[in-house]
Amino acid sequence: MVQKTVLKVRLTCEKDRKKILKSVAGLHGVDKIEIDTAKDTLAVTGDADPYEIIVHARKVKKCVEVVTIGPPPKKPEEPKKPPPCIPCNCTHMPHSCYACGPLAVVHTTHDPYTTCSIM
Repeated sequence: MVQKTVLKVRLTCEKDRKKILKSVAGLHGVDKIEIDTAKDTLAVTGDADPYEIIVHARKVKKCVEVVTIGPPPKKPEEPKKPPPCIPCNCTHMPHSCYACGPLAVVHTTHDPYTTCSIM
């Protein structure tokens, strides 16, 4: 099961960052590693055992605190796109597209022999 393990680790120099990355990246099941130097956090996502992640991190830095262990946040789903517009070939409703929605068609009869007069 994919989990996200977030640890609080104070990484003071580039050498510490490289050591902890090398130590944790060698674990089986690690998919993604994120280091946030502003918050002093190390986030590991994947099938790796959280206990093993903590043990390997503590080999590099002794002062490691567990922030959270749990499922990674879900990505927001993108809205579904409508199907592509396919022109309609029917004769009774020209200029309509069934993929985009029906058009309102008004049929009128024009009688050239009828006159309108206002009295």
